[in-house]
This record gives sequence, structure tokens and C-alpha cells, in this order.
Amino acid sequence: MSQAPVITIVVQARMSSSRLPGKVMLPILEEPLLYRMIERLRMVKRILHIVIATSDHTQDDVIERFCKNYQIDCYRGSLNDLLDRHWQVGHLTEADVVLKIPSDCPLIDPRIVDKVLDVYLSAPDKYDYISNLHPATYPDGNDVEIMSFKALTKAWEEAVRPLELEHTTPYFWENPEKFKLGNVLWETGLDYSMSHRFTIDYHEDYQFIKRIFEELYPLKPEFSLEDILNLLVQKPEIMAINAQWAGVNWYRNHLDELKTIDASMTVQVEAQGLVPSPKLSNSNES
Repeated sequence: MSQAPVITIVVQARMSSSRLPGKVMLPILEEPLLYRMIERLRMVKRILHIVIATSDHTQDDVIERFCKNYQIDCYRGSLNDLLDRHWQVGHLTEADVVLKIPSDCPLIDPRIVDKVLDVYLSAPDKYDYISNLHPATYPDGNDVEIMSFKALTKAWEEAVRPLELEHTTPYFWENPEKFKLGNVLWETGLDYSMSHRFTIDYHEDYQFIKRIFEELYPLKPEFSLEDILNLLVQKPEIMAINAQWAGVNWYRNHLDELKTIDASMTVQVEAQGLVPSPKLSNSNES
């Protein structure tokens, strides 16, 4: 790229999570969780265009109102075709590069976004798609996936399986012969992807995330992954809040469909004897 590329972060968000409905609007220090996440993404060192991509269902009107109130760009599209949502945002913003950051990652460290983006931009012709997820090593909830808009267009034109449309990026890593793929490992050499859960799907996750913000944000709003890990060592009772869900992710519902994912990359809830909170269901939706 001869000039600075146009980079768009797409944050997918909706109110209809079956396990924890309305989770993106839950309060964190008197602001919606989604705002706290956008606040962290705005700390990424490059000038990026951030767009919240939600559905066109009436239940997500609240997300559009939130975006207007906080002056955040919003796109509304298909409820279940997240690949289309990402492509449409990339198209509308004339992006050269699209970053996928799910809204269930409110503790994401902007430094990790910078790190993955630095690798991609250091050799943009080397990668069509790069992430820190295949294999994952960072604590769950620091998900960064980066793709060229050209590659995103190819996936958008060719992907047909429901899981490829719903989860946006499986078409990339399931078809390595079609794309130049890259992965960024945690430089510590550690793998906390199955042991440390910073994402939100269950009520216990919300309590964990809320506590992290309450402990760290007042003194250091830009707190880092290392700050969180140090806190968990000092106060292990915080990590225990949602420890029962460590390693549980959407992969478990698609092991028979995914070529590049195996059972070691997820926890089977049933096999572990874990049960969701009585108030929550255990459907396939995020």
C-alpha cells in the first residue's frame, strides 16, 4: 500500500444473546459495557474508524440509540449473517483493512490490537488474514482478527455454510489454500486461552468483568492485560468468579464441521458437568 490504509474496526453487537440477554448494555461503573469496550478500543495508537454493527431487528434499536448518544457510527444489517455485516461496513467505510472485534471482549487490551495490527501492516502483502486465535494463546477475550477488504470480499462471495456466515471468519482459516494466513502468539510463551476467561457470555462473566473495572479503572483507566493478571494473583477470589466457564466457547457446537479446530480447543460443558445459571439457556448463540 503506497499510502496509509483505511482501517475499520467492526464491533458486532446485539441485544438477543440467549445466555445473557442485553449483556452489551449492562452497567460498568455507570456506563454501558459496550461503551467501556469502545473506550478501550479508542486507545489503539493508530487512527481507526470504529463502527458498531448490529442487526435490523427492533430489539436492537437500543444499540442504535446508544450509538447516537455516544456519537459512534452504527450499521444495521442481518441478524445471523455476521459475514455480511462486516462486509457491508467495510464497503461503506471504503476500508482497505477490516478488524473484527466482538462486543463480548470488554477487557480487550488495545496494546494487543496494536501488536497484531503492527504485524499485519509490517508486511501487508504477506497476509490476507491474521489473528491471535489460531491457535489462541492470550486469555480468552482478547480476540483480534484482521483481514484485507479484498480477502473479506472473497469470503463474502464464496462462504455458504451457516457457521461461516454466523461467525464471520471460519471461511478464512478453514480454506488455507485460498488465503495467506498468519497468527500472532503471546510473546510470553504462555497459553492462557483455556484457563483465563475475560469474555462475557454468562452472569458470572459479567460479575468478573465488573469487578476488574471496579478494581483497576479508577486509578488507571488504560489498565493492561498485565495489570489484570497481577490483580488476579493478588486477589484469586476474583478469578474464581467465572472459573467454571474457563475454556467454554462456540467451537464446542461445531467440532463435527470444523477442520482446523479440535476438542482440545474448547470445553464441552456437558462433559465437565457444568450447568448454566438457571436464568440462562445454553443455546448456540453468543
